[in-house]
Amino acid sequence: MTKSIRNIPLRLFRDYLTYKGLRVIRTKGGHEVWSRKNLPRPIVLQTHIDPIPPFIIKSNLRTLGVDVNDFYDFVKNH
Repeated sequence: MTKSIRNIPLRLFRDYLTYKGLRVIRTKGGHEVWSRKNLPRPIVLQTHIDPIPPFIIKSNLRTLGVDVNDFYDFVKNH
């Protein structure tokens, strides 16, 4: 069963990206760029948007190739 996505604190999403093996490759202005070797494109987080809205979370999960349920398992156990 797929869960609906809600706003997630920026700190928690950063922890999830680190858990998935990503790291910050650069910061410019209010943006952090996260990446790892096998991603098709980097993930960009706007640091001034906290909590992160669902549409940004969904887009980033698609880029990671991660299922929403995997993400919620992390959130539940974190």
